[in-house]
Amino acid sequence: MKQAESHILVIFGASGDLTKRKLIPALLELEKQNLLPDALAVLGVSRTNLSDREFRQRMTEFLGKNEDEKLVTKFLDRLFYQSISTSESYDYPVLKDRLLTIAKEKAIPENFIFYLSTPPQLYEIIPKNLASVDLNKSDDGFRRLIVEKPFGTDLNSAKELNKNLLNYFAENQIYRIDHYLGKESVQNLLVTRFSNGIFEPIWNHNFIHHVEITSAESLGVENRGGYYDHSGAMRDMVQNHLLQLVGMVAMEPPVVVEADAIRNEVLKVFQSLRPIKEEEVEKYVIRGQYIESHIKNELVKGYRQEEGVDPESRTETFLAMKFFIDNWRWAGVPFYIRTGKKLPTRVTEVVIHFKKTPHHLFGNQYNTEQTANQLVIRIQPDEGILLKFGMKVPGAGFRVQSVNMDFHYEDLADAQRLPAAYERLLLDCMQGDATLYSRGDAVEKAWEYVQPIMNAWQNNAEIPIYGYPAGTWGPDVADQLVEDGQWRYPCKNLSNDGTYCEL
Repeated sequence: MKQAESHILVIFGASGDLTKRKLIPALLELEKQNLLPDALAVLGVSRTNLSDREFRQRMTEFLGKNEDEKLVTKFLDRLFYQSISTSESYDYPVLKDRLLTIAKEKAIPENFIFYLSTPPQLYEIIPKNLASVDLNKSDDGFRRLIVEKPFGTDLNSAKELNKNLLNYFAENQIYRIDHYLGKESVQNLLVTRFSNGIFEPIWNHNFIHHVEITSAESLGVENRGGYYDHSGAMRDMVQNHLLQLVGMVAMEPPVVVEADAIRNEVLKVFQSLRPIKEEEVEKYVIRGQYIESHIKNELVKGYRQEEGVDPESRTETFLAMKFFIDNWRWAGVPFYIRTGKKLPTRVTEVVIHFKKTPHHLFGNQYNTEQTANQLVIRIQPDEGILLKFGMKVPGAGFRVQSVNMDFHYEDLADAQRLPAAYERLLLDCMQGDATLYSRGDAVEKAWEYVQPIMNAWQNNAEIPIYGYPAGTWGPDVADQLVEDGQWRYPCKNLSNDGTYCEL
C-alpha cells in the first residue's frame, strides 16, 4: 500500500456533527492501524471560540470509552483548532499563518488537505478565500479539496458549482466525496466482475435478463424533515449513490486499476443512459410518500405529519424507476432502481437476474418451480454475495428447488472488521488516490439524466405521488414497472435467504 505523505488535514465545520461522528472516529481507526503518516496534524476550523485543549476535549467524547489510553493521547496530540469566520476573506491570512506555524513546529511539509464539512452555500466561498491567500497553489506541496455532497441541487447549480470550484482549484485537486463508494462491498463489485472468469463472459445482454438495485431504509426523515422536504429521494439517493452503483455494475473493464481509467468507464455508462423525456416520466418513474400506519402495533406518523414538512408536500420519500443503457453490452436489458424511507428493513443490494434456460425441461414436464438464477451482491448489512440456482429435490422425479450458495465478508480469515467508508476515503485522499471520488463531468452527466424527471414533476401537477403505508415496500403500482416478474423483497439477513426473514 502506498504510504501517505506527511500533511495537515484542515476540517472546515469542525464543530459540526459530521466531524464528531464520522471524521474524527475514522481518523482514530486509521491511527490504530498505523496508516496515518508519522507527521500529521489535524486543524479544526469553525466560528466557535475554542482552544486546542477544549477542541481535543470535545472530540474525546466521540472516540469510544474502551480505547487504548496511549493511542488516544498520541492521536489527540495531532489535533489543533483555529477559530475564524469561514465566510470572510479577512480571516484567511490568520488561517494561513496558523498552518505554517504548525507545519514548522511539527516538521510537516506544506502539504494541505482542506475538508469542507460545511453547509453547501460555503462550497464556493471557502475555495475562493483559500485562493486569496494562495493556499490553493501546489508550488511548495500538494493542495487537495474534499467536497461533501450535495454537488448541486439540479443541473444548473451543479454546473455552477463545478465552474466556481475550477476557478480556484484544478480538477485533479478536487475530491468529491460520496460515502457509498467507500463501502468495501461496493468496491468488491469491480473485483467480482473483473477477477472472475465465470462472471465477466456472461455479464451482458446475452445472459442477463434485468438488473435490480434496491436501497431501502426503515427509518423515516426523523429530525431532518425541513431539509428532506427540499431534497427528496431523487436528490438524496438516486442522482448520486445509486447512479454511481449503476456505473460500477455496468462499466466496461478499465485498462488499469487507476482513478481516471475507472472514472472514464463510469462516465461512459452515464453517457449511454437512454434519456427519459418529460412526457415519458409516468411510464418509467414511480414516486411515493409514506403515510400513517401501524408498525409492530405502534402508530407511525405519515411523512406530511413530520416536523418541518409542508402539510401539502409532494416530495417523494420513495422512488422506483426503469431505464436502459444503450450500448453494446447492455442493449435491451432493463435496469430497475428502487429506494425509499419507512420500508420494512434497511438493506442495499444489487441483484443480477439471469435469463432462464431456453428450454424449460423440468418445469414443463413436472409443473414445478422453475426460477432464473440470481446473483445478489449485498452492500449492507450482512455484506456478502449470494448465488441462487436450481437443484433436484431428493426422491422420485425431477422436482427442482432453488438453493443458495453464499459468501460473507466476515468469513475472510484476516478480516477482523470492515473499514468504515470514511476511513477508506480519507486514506485514499491522503494517498492522492481519487478512484472512489466522483469527477465533475460524471456529476454533471448524472444531473443531466435526472433533470427532465424533476422538470416533469415540477411542470405537471397531474403526475401522481402515491401514498404507501409506512413499513411496506412502497406503492403497489411500482410492481407494474417490472416486466416478467416482480421486485425482490430482501431481508436483513443474507444467509438462509428464503428460509426465514429478519427485518
